[in-house]
Formats: sequence, C-alpha cells, structure tokens
Amino acid sequence: MTDTFAIALCQIAPVVGDVDGNVARILKARKEAAAEGADLAVFCELVVAGYPPEDLVLKPSFQRASMHAVERLAEETADGGPAMIVGAPWKEGDGLYNGAFLLAEGKIAAKRFKVRLPNYGVFDEPRVFASAEHYPEPTEFKGVKLGLMICEDMWLPGAGEHLAAEGAEIFIVPHGSPFRKTALEERTMAARARVAATDRPLIFVNQLAGQDEVLFEGAGFVMDSAGVVQYRAPQFEECVAVTRWKKDVAGWACIEGPEAEWVRNEEMIYRAVTLAVHDYVTKNKFKGVVIGLSGGVDSALTAAIAVDALGADAVHCVMMPSRYTSKESLEDAEACARALGVSYRSIGIEPGVEAFDKMLAPAFDNLPKDVTEENIQSRLRGVLLMALSNKFGDMVLTTGNKSEMSVGYATLYGDMNGGFNPLKDLYKLEVFALCRWRNANHAADLKGPKGEVIPERIITKPPSAELRADQKDEDSLPPYEVLDPILEMLVEKEMAVRDIVAKGYDEATVRRVEHLLYVAEYKRRQAPPGPKVASVNFGRDRRYPITNGWRDR
Repeated sequence: MTDTFAIALCQIAPVVGDVDGNVARILKARKEAAAEGADLAVFCELVVAGYPPEDLVLKPSFQRASMHAVERLAEETADGGPAMIVGAPWKEGDGLYNGAFLLAEGKIAAKRFKVRLPNYGVFDEPRVFASAEHYPEPTEFKGVKLGLMICEDMWLPGAGEHLAAEGAEIFIVPHGSPFRKTALEERTMAARARVAATDRPLIFVNQLAGQDEVLFEGAGFVMDSAGVVQYRAPQFEECVAVTRWKKDVAGWACIEGPEAEWVRNEEMIYRAVTLAVHDYVTKNKFKGVVIGLSGGVDSALTAAIAVDALGADAVHCVMMPSRYTSKESLEDAEACARALGVSYRSIGIEPGVEAFDKMLAPAFDNLPKDVTEENIQSRLRGVLLMALSNKFGDMVLTTGNKSEMSVGYATLYGDMNGGFNPLKDLYKLEVFALCRWRNANHAADLKGPKGEVIPERIITKPPSAELRADQKDEDSLPPYEVLDPILEMLVEKEMAVRDIVAKGYDEATVRRVEHLLYVAEYKRRQAPPGPKVASVNFGRDRRYPITNGWRDR
C-alpha cells in the first residue's frame, strides 16, 4: 500500500500504422517519465496503432504486429522503471477489441476493453471493433485501485459508476478525442458528469496528431473529485507531465501537475489548422507545398498557415494571372509572398486560354461565353499547379473555404485540385478573422515571421474570383455576412428552412442556399481532405447522398 503516487500524463504524437515508430515514441516518453520519478506512465487511446486506424485494423498482420508490440512494451517494464498504460487493438476469441493494458514488472498485468463504441460524427468504431460484454473492473497497481476506462466509456453513464462501486479510487481515461471549436468545454462537462456521479478524481489523456481530416490537440487534464480542472497539459504540444498524488482520509488528491494555459477562439483555431497541415504534409513525406497565390484572402491565409507549419523554405507560391487579373491582385500577391519570405513566381495563363479557345471554337460554334470559359481558366491553373507538384515533389495546398465548398463556388479539376485543404472547414468570415488575428499575433510554435504577413488590402477589398471583367463574389452569392450564418444553421444545426426564416432571413435566399448546398455534394466528394474544425465538417461528419430529391418545403 502507498499514500503517494506519481502518474505521468504522456501526450505524444503516434502515427497511424507506424507500430515500430510508435513503440519508440512510447519508450522515449517513458524514459522522460522515469527521470521525473513517475510510478506509472499513461498514454492515449490506441497509441500503439495510432488513432483512428479505420479499416487498417481489420488486417490480421496489423493486429498481430500491434499485439506483439504490447508484449514487447510489457517486457521493457521489467527494468524496474515506470509501469505503463497503453492502448492497442487486441484480438481475443472471435472479437477484435479496442483495448487498454497495464504493463508492469515485465508482463501484461491487466487488460481492459472498451464498452461503448461511438458511431456518430467522425467515429465508426462498431464497424471494426467488438464491444466488451461487461463494464471494466478496477485495475490494481501498487495497492491503488485504478478505474481504467477508454474514451467513450467516460462520456456516458455506466462504466464509471460501476468502477466506483467496485472500489476504484482514481479514474484514468485514455482518449482519442478530436479537435473541434467546442471540444474543451464538451470534454470537461463529460468528465464532470462522471466525477459528480462517483466522487472520484480523473485523469484525461489525449493524443496529439493530425490524422487526415481529424486533428487531436492534446489538452489532457486532471479533474478533482469536486469536478474542478486542477491541472492542464498544453494544446498542440507534446509533453510528459508528471502529476503527483497524495492519499488522506478523504481519498486521493492531485497535489502537483502541469499548469498550461489553454488558448481559445482565433488562436486555438489557427494553431490547430497549422498543426494539421504540418502533420499531413510531413507524415506523407512531401518536402514542401505549392500554392496558387491569387492576391485574394483565402490563398494568402493558406500561405501564412503553410509557412507557420513548415517554414518559409518549404512553401512555394505561384501567381497565374489572366487578362482579368487586376493590378492590385498582382501587387498584393507579391507583397504577401515577400512578407512571408516564400519563393514566388508568376506564370501567365493567357497562352493556354487562347489555345483552348482555338481548340474548342469548332465545337462551340460561336456560342456566347459563359461559365464554361471561366472554368477553363481555373482548370488551366489547376494543371499548372499539378505540373509543378509532379516536377518538384511538393504537395498542392487547395485554398477553398467552407462557404465556397458548401455552395459549389469552386471548379472541379481547377481550384479544387490539391492534396490538402487547410480552409475546408472554415467559413469565409472565419477566414477574415484569422487573417486579422495572424497579423496582430504570433505563438512560439509558429515558424513564420511576426507582424503583418497578409497585406491589409487583401483583407479589405471585395472578394473576387477574377474570371471575368469586374467580377465580385456577391454577383453569384449572397453577402458572406448573410450566407455564412445560413450555412451554419443548415450544416451544423440541421435547421429547417422555416426556422431560419423565422430568425429574419429572406425565404428565397435561404431556399436558394439550401439548393446550392445539396447540388454541390458531388463536388465535395471529389475534394481533397481538410482538418475538422467545426462540430460538423464535410466528409467524415456530414455524409449526404449525391442523388437527392429532398428539399425542405
């Protein structure tokens, strides 16, 4: 028995599928925990496999590799150093389980399997995992009864209450909880509900990683038995933070831990998207990125995020002017590139436009020009960007925002070309807000220069695709001050048209936006991935049919 206990909260960045690399990351963190005198090192959900592994986890060879890795890690604990709690897929009988394992004294001392498998939003765990048949029992270590439950088992009543009734003294909850704007509040509310029902303190351990469209920002914490968050691990940073615990007549209490300050609002979103870009590009082994820099606000913000994620040397910007490109756009694009310190070149598309006009003239037979000719310009730019990507090995970053992706104000095989879209889940008004935040602020993990990196005129001038003379976005769309709130109500809140109209919006406008949202689904299916920021993103969250006769009447 003991009345003091040191538990290391190990916030590391596993890579999905990189089992050997993840083992090395785990052992490196354990070594840091040992140096700080930890008795136990706790890691995130499925840390051995990376999370979410999706259908990769159904591959028998991957299952065997993950299970063998757990056994190898268990052997490492024979050295007398800290025990570990790690997560991994585990095949037992006919079932494949999402498991957490206590590794101590050279062996697997305890196995616990996840009971509640989420099947909403970005989650689809019942597709690949079996649910544990019973709630977990307390896990004893050094005389302390630990209430080990995995992620969703904390969010719903049942497992926590059972563990407490069976004598668990401290809840330990490995998580794979994705980033979203409301995540910090939602996590603490869920933890507080379990603590309130059980009168037990809780340790929340989350992973730190960009994984395709899903991002995990860390932000682990310790909550006391009164439901107060006492200690916080940082967001967007790896850390091994030792929490120190003491037992008295009232039970266990944490007396020391990490005291990071959590950031919110624009800084939180900006740093989240920056981490997502860094991880997607580097984990997929691209040496840099190429961006079409138009002189507009979307491409300017994309370039700033890319520089902050990867460094200026890895970012290559290209202006592709046409006869409709304004002098201001040429100046603004060059000024933005200069402020960010990136390489910059200009490749005019007029020779390509003229060639297409000539090739298509017999087929078009003097028909009047329309959106067809506009799309040709966009697609020529897409071809140029992909050619540069192929030649030099840089990933194309797409620059379309959520407002445009919602209503189809984007060109397939043109400005939608690319490998990743940092702005995919950011509405246009959010783009403006992030530009202003970045010009006025900086953070230690951002690699770009301080100060104004997006020229003010880029932010203040009316948005335009510049695909025809004197074109403005508002020629085709409602003002973004109107469009974005309507889209948020349709997409994030699934509100009925009549309820949106009741809030003061013009009914014809709402119905038009709803129609555009539905008919653009086929474009979104072909769009590159981008990081989830809102409560509902396009792709993993919102899965609508392409062929869809429904309209809200």
